[in-house]
Amino acid sequence: MEDWSARQYLKFEDERTRPPRDLLAQVPLQRPNLVVDLGCGPGNSTELLAERYPNSQIVGLDSSLDMLRKARERLPNCSFLEADLANWKPDPRTDLIFGNAVMQWLPDHPVIMRRMLENMPQGGVLAIQMPDNTREPALRFQREVGESGPWKDHPEVKAAPRDDLPTPEDYYDLLKPACSHIDIWHTVYNHVMASPQAITEWFKGSSLQPFLSPLDAADREKFLAAYTAKITGAYKPRYDGKVLLRFPRLFILAVR
Repeated sequence: MEDWSARQYLKFEDERTRPPRDLLAQVPLQRPNLVVDLGCGPGNSTELLAERYPNSQIVGLDSSLDMLRKARERLPNCSFLEADLANWKPDPRTDLIFGNAVMQWLPDHPVIMRRMLENMPQGGVLAIQMPDNTREPALRFQREVGESGPWKDHPEVKAAPRDDLPTPEDYYDLLKPACSHIDIWHTVYNHVMASPQAITEWFKGSSLQPFLSPLDAADREKFLAAYTAKITGAYKPRYDGKVLLRFPRLFILAVR
């Protein structure tokens, strides 16, 4: 898969930064020694952590070189490292593991979360936020367009759709034996978007990327045109011409 684009992702920085801000507000730690931002992206979530914990050591991890480059430019006083989160193991001093919209990309991510939590010190916090929007029209249309057109048999396109998240009960039963406290909740955001086309631009920076990456330029344009047509039909303009993007997210905060 092609590298993620920090520039595309940051077109909607304010909207994308609201969930990690809401998650961080629930973290009970006052002075953590080591804070790790999983899937730090271009550093927007890391910046929140640096502002909240100016005296802590903060490390951002990501697999995208473009995201890491942007993050280093943004926060030169933080450390940013390339890492495969599926195999990453926290330093025993890690008091806060913060994951903003990243764990849903990892196969068997609940097991990975359990392993991370078990390797944290007593009182350490695992704070995770994930999109829980696979049943929303915007995600359903990605699958539908992926299953039609000349790309439908491409193995990478067929593998691109994300699976539904497990239920809160599943996360609870897996994580609770490894923690002293757990809090799980959903928040549904209604992002105000300038137009239906803006919804396409939003997802070009996230869940559309695995669909588009394997395609040549001509097929990418065809895919985006078919997708945008479906978006336009489903997301109707409000009285001022703007549209609302309904976006459910799942939050998990577990204390070791």
